[in-house]
Amino acid sequence: MGQVVLLLGSNLDNRVELLFNSRAMIIEEVGNIIKASSIYESEPWGYDSENSFLNQALHIETQLSPEATLEKCLSIETKLGRIRSIHGEYTDRSIDIDILLFSDLVVSTEKLEIPHPRMHKRRFCMEPLAEIASDWIIPTLQKSAAEVLVLCKDKSEISTLNA
Repeated sequence: MGQVVLLLGSNLDNRVELLFNSRAMIIEEVGNIIKASSIYESEPWGYDSENSFLNQALHIETQLSPEATLEKCLSIETKLGRIRSIHGEYTDRSIDIDILLFSDLVVSTEKLEIPHPRMHKRRFCMEPLAEIASDWIIPTLQKSAAEVLVLCKDKSEISTLNA
């Protein structure tokens, strides 16, 4: 049984509904949600857009391998209308599902990097992660999620959604 932290993100259409629908599909296709963070709102990171993001971290228990988890997440994104940029640049998206952590594994392949290689640079990743898994040690950094959040240099504004 693997322990996984996924980060959901949406900045198009009905963002709350897309997060809700992705959670339901994750339960069906990936595994049980053990804990979910608050929903956070933040400005886009790495590109300009008028559409702010909603993000939520999920701690999942799964029987799937990291690769199979990635395939399921990509399939869910597609079913929920995600259109990927051909050139790999950041763009607005209906739903984004990133694998932040998978047990204590370090994976580096052409398709998959775990822990997520940029999460420590992004407050919108670290705030929800630290909320639900503050003591989880990030194996590539040998620091807990709470410690990494304190060290995060990203000073972007982030707030919890009042829902």
